[in-house]
Amino acid sequence: MRALDLAIIAIFLVGSPLLGIWLGGKQKSSADYFVGNRRVSWWLVTFSVVATETSTLTVISVPTVAYLGNVTYLQLAIGYLIGRVLVAFVLLPRYYSGNLVSAYGLLGQRFGKGMQGTASVTFLLTRLLADGVRLFATAIPVKMVLAALGLDVPYWVIIAAIALVAVIYTYLGGIKAVIWVDAIQMGIYILGAVAAVFFLAGKLPDGWFGSLADEGKFQFFDFTSNIVTNQYAFITAVVGGALFAMASHGADQLMVQRLLACKNVRDSQKAVVASGVVVFLQFALFLLVGAMLWAFYDGAAPESMGLSNNDELFPMFIVEQLPTGLSGLLIAGILAAAMSTISSSLNSLSTSTVSDIYQRVTKKELPDEVVLKQAKLWTLIWAVVFVVFASMFTSTDQPVVEVGLSIASYTYGALLGSFALGILVKRAQQSDAIIAFLCTIVVSAVMVLGVTFTVDGEDKSLAFPWYVPLGVVTTLVLGGLLSLRHRAPGPDELERVKETA
Repeated sequence: MRALDLAIIAIFLVGSPLLGIWLGGKQKSSADYFVGNRRVSWWLVTFSVVATETSTLTVISVPTVAYLGNVTYLQLAIGYLIGRVLVAFVLLPRYYSGNLVSAYGLLGQRFGKGMQGTASVTFLLTRLLADGVRLFATAIPVKMVLAALGLDVPYWVIIAAIALVAVIYTYLGGIKAVIWVDAIQMGIYILGAVAAVFFLAGKLPDGWFGSLADEGKFQFFDFTSNIVTNQYAFITAVVGGALFAMASHGADQLMVQRLLACKNVRDSQKAVVASGVVVFLQFALFLLVGAMLWAFYDGAAPESMGLSNNDELFPMFIVEQLPTGLSGLLIAGILAAAMSTISSSLNSLSTSTVSDIYQRVTKKELPDEVVLKQAKLWTLIWAVVFVVFASMFTSTDQPVVEVGLSIASYTYGALLGSFALGILVKRAQQSDAIIAFLCTIVVSAVMVLGVTFTVDGEDKSLAFPWYVPLGVVTTLVLGGLLSLRHRAPGPDELERVKETA
């Protein structure tokens, strides 16, 4: 790495927290810290949502998916858009009518504080595991950069340094700082990806696009693969992607908190639908990078190039091939994608901890200044825990993006299923919801870890996009059967259920 590259990375690492603190302003209340007093523009929330869900996985791992295969991954984005439209018109109006700062407050209103706490604890654990993978993924290219300088720095040190930068502006600036920096960081990594496309185009021979098309690298739809075990079969990707998006953007505090920062429900709806369009285009951009890398390296296997991890492919190209300045911009973009996710996670984790768990344990109304103080304290606590979780992931044989999506999918089905149970099954009570929720997680774990399907003489696991649909169906069936123990709700109880559902 040349001096200019290192200078760009250093400016980014120093400038991000300072910019976040300045843009976030002083936090005067817990509502300011949690949802920015609902005064954030919808277009800014759109970019924040995209930056938060993108993370390092998209930047370094999605190109690997195209390099090893084709662009059928893009079918997931079709499902993501469908799922966001459903979130916009089914769940967001309920959040706004309840004046909530946490997604799980809706479950608390419908079922009770026990279900709210159960869902929140599940969210905390899932977020830590899923974003731990993302944080580890960020350390991959950073470690390669440091190795090029002759420095052998352990992964956990790199992870701790990245988390430290993110926690500074999250702690001091709250959700407004996180959203603003998210939008800026998105611009950085998109600019870097576009620059990489132009650089690669200049290095490839004439007719490269047609050659890649002939090789099947631009295959979009897959109607022939087994829909049970292939995550990129059309039905699997679209149906699974739609329900995954409903869970991630309608039942996951990480995204819901951003959407609740909009001025009103209409702006929130515009933000979540627009984010689906942007994500589709973004996926297409990074898949194009992967296909072009395949042409650049003549389809060589990653291990033949001395790589121990397939996801080191794009980082290796950045460090070894890109000219000075552009290489630094891409590394800064990867760091930006990571910090946008980590800062968002820290803010949502502290929000859920305080609003869903802490206030329930104390069993009393706390002064707003105490709530704000606790929110900032838990931001620091979760940052430390994050580093420990991220350090658990030291290697993986499959693209890290698939690992991250799989981890989130384990519990997303139970979370989304609980919301569906509350809306669709009027007689369901808190005990029904909690039992169905916990049983669904067990069923999902058994299906994911212990059940295989024989396809062409080979044992394969259930494709990860089916994890969420499986969880939703299991929760609805179990919760619905358990609810038959109770009498049907009377007119007054039914009216209360309708108001919360």
